[in-house]
Amino acid sequence: MEAYLDNSATTPVCREAADKISQAVTVLYGNPSSLHEKGFEAEKLLKESRSNVAKVIGCEADRLFFTAGGTEANNLALFGIARTMKRKGNKIVTTAFEHPSVAKCIDFLEAEGFEVIRIAPDSSGNIPAESFKKTIDENTVLVAVMAVNNETGSIQPIKEIREIIEENHSPAFFHCDCVQAFGKVNMRTLTPYADTLSVSAHKIHGPKGVGGLYIKKGVRLSPLIFGGGQEHDIRPGTEPMPAIAGFGAAAAALPNPDKTLERISELKERLLSRLSQFDDVVINSPDNALPYVINLSVLGIRSEPMINFLSDMEIYVSAGSACSKGHRSEALTALGISPERIDSALRVSLSRFTTQEQIDMLAEGIDKCRKFLRRSRR
Repeated sequence: MEAYLDNSATTPVCREAADKISQAVTVLYGNPSSLHEKGFEAEKLLKESRSNVAKVIGCEADRLFFTAGGTEANNLALFGIARTMKRKGNKIVTTAFEHPSVAKCIDFLEAEGFEVIRIAPDSSGNIPAESFKKTIDENTVLVAVMAVNNETGSIQPIKEIREIIEENHSPAFFHCDCVQAFGKVNMRTLTPYADTLSVSAHKIHGPKGVGGLYIKKGVRLSPLIFGGGQEHDIRPGTEPMPAIAGFGAAAAALPNPDKTLERISELKERLLSRLSQFDDVVINSPDNALPYVINLSVLGIRSEPMINFLSDMEIYVSAGSACSKGHRSEALTALGISPERIDSALRVSLSRFTTQEQIDMLAEGIDKCRKFLRRSRR
């Protein structure tokens, strides 16, 4: 038995999505823009898939635009909003531990002349809503805050940030990267407070290469790509129907997030209980983090040999964001964690398919690894 515990990087495709992808490739393979029966069939599949994803987001189907993934959705929202709103102000407020697909966009906008405020988490690993009160003002045109941090599971105060934007009479649009929250939390606690939000299929047991951008009615943004008018010109280009069909099927197959969260919380507590026996294991995630993500360090053992050792046992975890390969974690750096502890960090990320047996495999694997590597250094 293997223990795949790197679900924040990507998830295995569920059976429902795989079957729908196969149908789209072999049967419903027409272009949705074609004016014949095969085109009509593909268009029907496109509408069905959009509706399935929109239901999970909690938005109207015509406000969801398919993209090539979460990264493109973030780029579309951030550049589109900033450049559309520039005449109203020059300030962007974000956090110090956004996903690279947000952080690097904002770095680029800063180089274009925008003033950028990056709010760091406190010693608990969280960012209190009060931290945004002094920074969001009438000159702020964009606020970009992720719902759930991809490395630590830290949950951000999305509703409270929206209230601050309104209380401070700011014209800012609020973009929320929901890639790690989508399918794990009730999106109705997030969607009503965002002007735009991004999601991705391969984080919910759908295929890679497709994501979505929700744009609230009345929000206008400049597109980055120009073409034949698909997705209402927000993201033109012939729709990748196999990927979109898989996305829609994966969304439809999602169970009730509240019930699943209860079981995931139990698995997290089981893991923490097992790891508490080891005095050289510390938890980097905040106590109130989303239980799907547990960031920990085995002190004195670098991440790479630990990951390789566990991989040999068919236990799969990561050292942090799969999108920051080769770089020290900016998320953990923002928390004020020492470089030595960051270099020992492991990210364990669960899914609805994770079992108790896999949690036990990981705890036993970490124990064997720490003992073996320490003996080998003597």
